[in-house]
Amino acid sequence: MNEPLNDLYEARFAEHEVDAKQSIWDEIGRYLQRYVDPARPVLDLACDRGHFIRAIQGSERWATDIRDMRSSLPADVRFVQSSGLELDAVMPPGHFGTVFMSNYLEHLESSEAVIKQLSVAHRLLAPGGRVVVLQPNIRLVGGRYWDFIDHRVALTERSLLEAAELAGLRTERLVTRFLPYSTKGRLPSARFLTRAYLAFPPAWLVMGKQTLYVGTRE
Repeated sequence: MNEPLNDLYEARFAEHEVDAKQSIWDEIGRYLQRYVDPARPVLDLACDRGHFIRAIQGSERWATDIRDMRSSLPADVRFVQSSGLELDAVMPPGHFGTVFMSNYLEHLESSEAVIKQLSVAHRLLAPGGRVVVLQPNIRLVGGRYWDFIDHRVALTERSLLEAAELAGLRTERLVTRFLPYSTKGRLPSARFLTRAYLAFPPAWLVMGKQTLYVGTRE
């Protein structure tokens, strides 16, 4: 049943773009490591090819996707094939120090599903654990938000914040303008340029179309 998804995502990025995307993610992961405790397990939810989990440190590295992505992941990553909305039934609750999601929530069927997904992430976290979300912001992106045929839910920083708090998370950090909309766009693919961008927040105010949310389970 996942063949249309496989075809869609294979068509979206050519192989050379996948390699360039990993270079970008190596630097994004380096920046986000400050929110990921390397002494605790970390989960990459809706991992795709595992760009985030490759770039991050944790005592255990887990990944999940509705598609079978095992062949794309490093050997030490524990992969669970499942719908994200059902993860608390197939993965250990209260186990993770970090649950990460990137460019995922907009693919869900409804705003209610967004709240449910964040609630599932909350249940997977150990006390003091964090949910880290990178999310395109329709208020900043405008009509380009719908350039991807599988986008269904429109989210801004405010609706993301509200959904997370309804799911029981305490907001630790919210950066409305963080990354550009797409790695196919304006974010420089050379690692040193990406690192320079992340080290210079004034550039985010010009180029940032994705929101960074960090929430904590108390």
